[in-house]
Amino acid sequence: MEGQTTYMSPPVQAAYSYCEAVTGQQARNFAYGIRLLPYEKRQAMSALYAFSRRVDDIGDGELDPETKRTRLESTRELLERIRKDAVDEDDTDPVAVALADAARRFPLPLGGLDELIDGVLMDVRGATYETWDDLKSYCRCVAGAIGRLSLGVFGTAPGARGAERAAEYADTLGLALQLTNILRDVREDAANGRTYLPADDLAKFGCSAGFHRTTPPPGSDFAGLIHFEVRRARALFAEGYRLLPMLDRRSGACVAAMAGIYRRLLDRIERDPEAVLRGRVSLPGHEKAYVAVRGLSGLDARHISRLTSRGRA
Repeated sequence: MEGQTTYMSPPVQAAYSYCEAVTGQQARNFAYGIRLLPYEKRQAMSALYAFSRRVDDIGDGELDPETKRTRLESTRELLERIRKDAVDEDDTDPVAVALADAARRFPLPLGGLDELIDGVLMDVRGATYETWDDLKSYCRCVAGAIGRLSLGVFGTAPGARGAERAAEYADTLGLALQLTNILRDVREDAANGRTYLPADDLAKFGCSAGFHRTTPPPGSDFAGLIHFEVRRARALFAEGYRLLPMLDRRSGACVAAMAGIYRRLLDRIERDPEAVLRGRVSLPGHEKAYVAVRGLSGLDARHISRLTSRGRA
């Protein structure tokens, strides 16, 4: 198979195939990016996604809070088995089999998945966020940790300058993606009884009443709020993009494609802030394809490298 370099038993291959199917069905933007990776890295990223999806689905499901907490702790126990290399390849849980194999092949900081569980437990408790620092702590759990886990799969290119800060930049890029998700999903989250944007920001722009309608709260500066948060997300992207020149070509292409899709979502949200109240903002397939080609060409990595060398990135 394309890019496969080590032997993989049929049960492990089947487990990865299951994870790839989950990724393709439930995470189109993510799947679009990881298709640019070599075979084994693509499989490992699918295993990470499938486990993360399981955690998110527990938090987002219809179960009562106590049952959610119980299931999340069971998932943490499964993660501990994976950490101890105690999952056999013929285990009946394909996600556990695939993730255990990925952890053997790549230096995954599996504690990041504990952080994800902690973040989803915050959702289960109905946590709200007074300040950006409060929200940032949540985002580091549910997205920054995934950035660091992904870096465990990507690795850094030999001799990459500043590679000691790669995990920091991966974490920041995760924050940028998560804040973009929060802006895109404000109406959907409100319908589920969740508010992620900081209370301080909502009050500043007259939006404390929330987002339960297809129009902004009466008397609010909703556009001002969205533009303010878009600028914050752009600053996070600018910092996180410093990771790109540290990666090999195909890993850099994957990151550039995923981040590029979300940056273009930000552009759409900025042009029409109220669109996020009317429905989910998304990109057409041809635009995603353009972003992927741009990433694979290395244009984004070279651009960031030039800006970094001038001290501007």
